This record gives sequence, structure tokens and C-alpha cells, in this order.
Amino acid sequence: MDRIAQIKQFLEGSPDDSFLKHALALEYIKLNDDITARQLFEELLAHEPGYVGSYYHLGKLLERAGDPAGAISVYEKGMAMAKAGNERHAYNELQSAFEDLTY
Repeated sequence: MDRIAQIKQFLEGSPDDSFLKHALALEYIKLNDDITARQLFEELLAHEPGYVGSYYHLGKLLERAGDPAGAISVYEKGMAMAKAGNERHAYNELQSAFEDLTY
């Protein structure tokens, strides 16, 4: 069974598991299926906005899609959530990605 099928099987038992949704989105990125990955990241963040690791990957996806304004918005929201959760490493990664686009 491939990784996507395995993760989907796990999600059947835990449909709101943010870790599994994040992992599934990353698998779709590996397949260059940015559309499906984006949908998964957006669903995940709508359900659990404090899952800060997904902001970075969603922002990078938007950059690849030619939407720098969308990426900046995602990075800003992610930085706010990381700051609120005192997640310094995630904040620094998001800030670096943000600065790469804005400076």
C-alpha cells in the first residue's frame, strides 16, 4: 500500500487529525499535485488555525503558483499564530519566507 493510501486509511478513523492531513498534503506535493495539497492545507488551517507548520508549506505552494500576495498573507497569519503559541522556530521560518518575498 502506498503512503497516500495508508494515510487516507488512517484518516477514515480520524477524519479531523491535523497531523495526518498535513502528512497527506506533503505527499501530494511530492507528486506535484499542488491543487490537492493546497485544498488539504486550507481545510486543515480552517479547522485548526494553530497548526503552524502548514502555513509555511501553503505559502510556498502559493509562491509556486505565482501568487506572492497570497503567500505573504499566509506567512503573516502563520507568524501571528506562531507568536501566539510561542513557537519560535516556526515563527522564524515563516518570517524568513516572508522576508524573502517582501525585501
